[in-house]
Parts: sequence; C-alpha cells; structure tokens
Amino acid sequence: MKFFVDTADIPEIRELSDLGLCDGVTTNPSLIHKSGRNFLEVIKEIAGMIEGPVSAEVVAEDHATQMREAEKLLTLGDNITIKVPLTLDGLKSCKALAANGTPVNVTLCFSANQALLAAKAGAAFISPFVGRHDDVGYDGMNLISDIRMIYDNYDFETEILVASVRHPIHILESAKIGADVVTAPAKVLKSLASHHLTDKGLAAFTADWAKTGQSIV
Repeated sequence: MKFFVDTADIPEIRELSDLGLCDGVTTNPSLIHKSGRNFLEVIKEIAGMIEGPVSAEVVAEDHATQMREAEKLLTLGDNITIKVPLTLDGLKSCKALAANGTPVNVTLCFSANQALLAAKAGAAFISPFVGRHDDVGYDGMNLISDIRMIYDNYDFETEILVASVRHPIHILESAKIGADVVTAPAKVLKSLASHHLTDKGLAAFTADWAKTGQSIV
C-alpha cells in the first residue's frame, strides 16, 4: 500500500519523506487555506520536494473552467495529478485530461456507483471518503470493499485512494481489503508506529543496558 500525506504543511511532508512514509501528497482548498499561503506557490513547492504524485484540485464547477485551471496547475510540476470532483462536469474533465495522458484523482466519492463512473472516465485514482461516510451512519470500509470488487471484476486500472482517514484502523482495514493507496494526516500516519508493548520493551532494554555500564560508541 502506498502512503500519501494529506496536507499542505511543508515541514510535515519533509518529515514523513525522511521516514519513508510519503509516496505522494494530496491537497485540497481547505488544506491550502489552513496553510495561509498562496495556492500556486504551495503546490509548486510540494511538487519540487517529492517524486511521487501531488494532487492539486481544481475549484471550478464547470468543465470548461476546470480544464483551464488544470492547464495552469500542470505547469507547477511534472508530478502533478489533477484532482476533480465527482460530478458530471468533473467526469467530463477527467475523461478529457486522461485522454491526453494526465493523471486524474476523482475526489468526493461516496458510492460504488460513483467509483465505477470514475474508472470508466479513465481516473488514475478514485478517492472514497471513509471518515465522512462513517460520520453519517454508513460503514466506510464496506464502500472500499465494494469498489475493490467492482474494479477487480473488470480489471480497471484506477487505484483506490482511501481518503478522509481518521485513525489507524481505517488504514489497517483498507490494507486488508486491498486498497492501493491511503491518504491521511501526518499525525495518523505516524501513529501507526505506536504500541504500548513496544514502549514497554524499549524501556526495559534501555534500563538493562544502562546497568552494564557499556557504550557502543
């Protein structure tokens, strides 16, 4: 499974990249707003930091303007993936961009039917929002299972990019189902390393080592 970090925070991306936990980055207008920086400048800086895909989202709702925005965003780096909403205009833009070899991340997916449409439009990634799905009383993992089954049935190449990840269990269950990618905040990705027995064992090893009075260096 590939790990994308869902952020526009440069230090977070650098830290996760150093840890080997950043195969790509996803951004959205809300994350850019949180950074307090210029949208285009942030995307360009992120694209220059990592080799993996960087999802940059169009903000227009109509196809024609989405295409113009995508053209501008693609100038910011060779690893830019255009992010479009799962609407009819977004799907139209996805098909046009994919036909020209541009990778597209179709976002705000909440049903397997929507995911099927995105795959048929040539999306490189589909972003089902599992956390928001859970929030309204549905099981986000069932959505991932349904998409995985449909994509496997027809050998679609679209990668399942699990989004709106709230906690490590979302990542664990997505990996068990066979999702291709997960995008999560840095805090959630780093929390995967935490376990109380690891902490307990390390404390014991450290205490015993101190009693030897030895030094490796």
